[in-house]
Amino acid sequence: MANFTTADIKALREKTGAGMMDAKKALTETDGDIEAAVDALRAKGLATAQKKSSRTAAEGLVGVAVEGTKGVAVEVNSETDFVAKNDKFQDFVRKVTETALGADSDDVEALKGMDYPDGGNVADKLTDNVATIGENQQIRRMKTVSVSNGVVVPYMHNAVAAGLGKIGVLVALESEAGADVLEPLGKQLAMHIAAAFPQALNAEGLDPALIERERAIAAEKAAESGKPENVQEKMVDGAIAKFAKENALLSQIFVMDNKTPISDVVAKAGKDAGHEIVLKDYVRFQLGEGIEKEESDFAAEVAAAVAG
Repeated sequence: MANFTTADIKALREKTGAGMMDAKKALTETDGDIEAAVDALRAKGLATAQKKSSRTAAEGLVGVAVEGTKGVAVEVNSETDFVAKNDKFQDFVRKVTETALGADSDDVEALKGMDYPDGGNVADKLTDNVATIGENQQIRRMKTVSVSNGVVVPYMHNAVAAGLGKIGVLVALESEAGADVLEPLGKQLAMHIAAAFPQALNAEGLDPALIERERAIAAEKAAESGKPENVQEKMVDGAIAKFAKENALLSQIFVMDNKTPISDVVAKAGKDAGHEIVLKDYVRFQLGEGIEKEESDFAAEVAAAVAG
């Protein structure tokens, strides 16, 4: 008996763009394991890019805020997009993001314990929101970036209000160059980051588990080629090098001209300004990114906390 349902087939098709029969066959081969089925389809060239497989249905808002040389991005989830359009919810996300600027770390639990501008702490206000808006919410994650000298540039793609939207980006540029140079450069880089979805600043920063997953997929493709083992090894190494180049920000090709690596874009801007510019760090928060079934029970957890 199959260990998957028609809903699983639908979910796999939405993740990969594969046909119904291909999705069903992949789930049969992987005993209903959706993630393994995604890998199997990608290995056979039947799945679309990783970017599509990361799409999720989580709702809420991403907030970004900058103060001086420090910036922070915060994601707050809700059950429906309707609540994300609620003025009360938007005000909460905005104030939580501003509060997060004063945090000493990216610990969400510590953020919840911080004073809320309207009184009480952030956790108290979150509980109040759940009770008054009538829908479960959670502060999912936050990330801070800063520079000692330079700028942190915020950008919001698909903004619903100032500093609030679906994809929030921060770009940290370390330099003695003036804001008149760094701000427009940061804006262009942020737009690239929003569109190109880098996985890390450089190849060394890529998640080892992600690299191993790609290596396994590349090895399966190479094995199916029937070529000698030494040739297969070179094919795998080449595939991993290509993956790293395409997913590390500094080696990605700038979307504005479709030919220049980001590292060269930054270097040229520094040369033109007469001051070295270093792309120190970045943040890209896409609403719901990475949320799958393992996090779908957060609503029940929040509801239980309110009831308790």
